[in-house]
Amino acid sequence: MPYVNIRITREGATNEQKAALIQGVTQLLVDILGKNPATTVVTIDEVDTDNWGVGGETITARRKRGA
Repeated sequence: MPYVNIRITREGATNEQKAALIQGVTQLLVDILGKNPATTVVTIDEVDTDNWGVGGETITARRKRGA
């Protein structure tokens, strides 16, 4: 039973976009690894940009300075 966890920043991904991610990742596992889609689990965690950091600063700070 494959388990895939996708983490994205909480910046407005729509329900339709998240559903497409779940479907697409599931299909990729079917196509590439021959996995059963009925037992494939995909979760999406949305993380506030204040709680996600790159290069020693939060994504919030990076977005504010245009990085």
